[in-house]
Amino acid sequence: MKYILSLILLVSILFLIVSCSSAQKIEALKPPLSDDSPMVFKNKTSFISLPTEITLKDIETLLNKNMEGLIYEDNELSDDNTEMKIWKTAPIRLTEKNGEILSVIPLKIWTKVKYGTSFMALNDTKEINLNGTITLNSKAHLYNWKLTTQSSITNFEWSESPNIVIAGKKVPITYLINPTISIFKNKIAKTIDEAIDTSCDFKPMVLDAMEKISTPVLTNDAYEAWFKLVPVELYVTEAALKNSKITLDMGLKCTMQTMIGQEPKNTFDKNKLVLKPVKTIPNEFEVAVAAVSTYESASKVITKNFQGQEFGSGSKKVTVEKVNLWQNEGKLIIALDLLGSVNGTIYLSGYPQYNSVTKEIFFDKLDYVLNTKSVLLKSANWLAQGTILRKIQENCRYSIQENMDEGKKSMASYLNNYSPMKGVFINGNMSDFTFEKVELTNKAIIAFISTNGKMKITIDGME
Repeated sequence: MKYILSLILLVSILFLIVSCSSAQKIEALKPPLSDDSPMVFKNKTSFISLPTEITLKDIETLLNKNMEGLIYEDNELSDDNTEMKIWKTAPIRLTEKNGEILSVIPLKIWTKVKYGTSFMALNDTKEINLNGTITLNSKAHLYNWKLTTQSSITNFEWSESPNIVIAGKKVPITYLINPTISIFKNKIAKTIDEAIDTSCDFKPMVLDAMEKISTPVLTNDAYEAWFKLVPVELYVTEAALKNSKITLDMGLKCTMQTMIGQEPKNTFDKNKLVLKPVKTIPNEFEVAVAAVSTYESASKVITKNFQGQEFGSGSKKVTVEKVNLWQNEGKLIIALDLLGSVNGTIYLSGYPQYNSVTKEIFFDKLDYVLNTKSVLLKSANWLAQGTILRKIQENCRYSIQENMDEGKKSMASYLNNYSPMKGVFINGNMSDFTFEKVELTNKAIIAFISTNGKMKITIDGME
C-alpha cells in the first residue's frame, strides 16, 4: 500500500518541483467548480489466480460444525410407509482412500414402518431403533462451490442392539435386522448425502467474503489514502481428492483502485457477481491498479508538504504558500501562490511522460502558461529565463526504481506464508512492477501500474 500511495502522489509532486515563477491568475484556464458527476476513466481488469488446497480434516471440521444432533427428520408416513429420524451422536471422522472419502459416522436412528394392507384396516406400524456406527464410502465432487457426495454404506457396527417397540417395550431384533439391513442402507446413505450437500454449500461464504474484500480500506491516515477492489467475476474448477487434500483452482476477475481524499463508496453488489464453473484457470495472476488522486486532494497534500520551501536565483527568492492543480486540454496546470521577491500566482503546464528504460517520469513541453510568461518578462524576467526553465525541466525527472523495489518488498510479505485468518495461508512470488502510463481526467490524476506472479492458498487448521 505504501508503494501504491507513493505512485499516487508522485506525478503531482514532480510537477510541484517546478515552482519558481510568478504572474496574475488566469481564470480562463480554470475549470468550473467540481460537480457530483462520476469520475470516468477506463481501467484494465485484473485476474488473480488462486490455486487452493483444503485438507480433509478441515472438511471434517466443517461437517461436524454444521451437522449437530438431529440431522434428518421425515414425519410423513403416507408417502413411503416410513417415518425416520437420524441423530449424529459423536464427531464424524473422514479419511481418504483411492480418491474417495471414507466416513465413519456414529448415528442413532429411529424409524416407524407401516406394513400390511389398507383393506379392512389390516395394517400395523412398528418402531425400530438402531444405534451404532456406520461406515460410508463416498465419491465426492466439489463443483460450483458445493460439495456433493454419492455414498454407499459399507459397514454397520452396533453400539446397542437393534430393537423393535412392542406394547411399549423394546425387544432386541439383532438376529432379524442384520439380514435385512439392506432395506435401510439406501435411505440412510441418501439421507447422509443430503445432509452433506446442505452443510457444504460454500457459495454464501464465498459471497460474504467477496463483499468483505470489496469494502474500501483506509491505507494511510495522513494522506487519506484508500484502496478499493471491485470483484467482477469469480471462477472455480472441479475439485480433485488426493493425499487427504481437496485441490481446486479459483480465479477472481476484478478492478483495483487507490484513491486520495474522501472514502469511496462500496459499489459491489453480491447479487450481481458472476460465478462461473470452468474447466481450467491460468496459473498466474495479472494485477492492474489505477492509482487515483483528485486534483483537490492532491493540491491539499502538496501544499502541506511543500509550503515554505524557497526557490530562486541569487538574492531573489520566493516561497510556495499554496498549490492548485487542474487539467486543461490534456495538460496539467500548476498554480503556485508565491511570497518573496515575487508576490502572486504563477502557472506552468506540461504533459506527464514515462521512460520505461530509465524508470523515470519526466514532462514533455514543460513551459510557463503564455499569460504567465508575458507577465514575467515584464516584472520578473529572472524567473522567465530559458536557462532557468531548462534547469527546472532537467530536475523534473524522478526515478521510481527505488519505489518499485520497496513496493515489491512490501507486497512480497503477503506472499510468504501470510495468514489472513486462522488456518488459511498464502504463498507465492511476483515479478517487478511495471509503470504503464499517466492519465489526466476531468477530476483526477490517474497512474496505471501492473505486475504478475503466482500465488497459492492452503487451508489447514481452520476453525
